[in-house]
Amino acid sequence: MAARSHRTAAEHNEKGDLPSADYHLARAMEYSDRAYKLSKEALDKSHRIESLQENG
Repeated sequence: MAARSHRTAAEHNEKGDLPSADYHLARAMEYSDRAYKLSKEALDKSHRIESLQENG
């Protein structure tokens, strides 16, 4: 969803529709931030699972 919003923002920017471009850029940043947080949580959980498996 972040990539789609970035692409949409770029398309609006090229057309000179800056209010729409700004809106879609803000949405893209929200999606990107959320994806980063979810990825970090998944990585942290995977490290905990590996630790449990190694210990027993």
